[in-house]
Amino acid sequence: MKWQQVRELFPDQYILLSVRGYIEQEDKKIVTEVEPIRVINAKDANKAFFKVEPGNIVYHTGNLECVIHLRKDPWMKVRCGHEASR
Repeated sequence: MKWQQVRELFPDQYILLSVRGYIEQEDKKIVTEVEPIRVINAKDANKAFFKVEPGNIVYHTGNLECVIHLRKDPWMKVRCGHEASR
């Protein structure tokens, strides 16, 4: 199912989706095909977001596109600019 179809069927709601297809561009995946699993209550959306299984996402249908932003190196630490004293 296309994202636009999901938006029309479930307006202004959080949805648990299975991602079936996407296009990768630089630092993001533009989701092209999804399978709706269930509606998520707004108060439970944050919890559901962090508990999804691989291949699934929680997304709000108020968004025009379904886009997943990718981290290039999620484990990279940022230095505070302090020089090591010797």
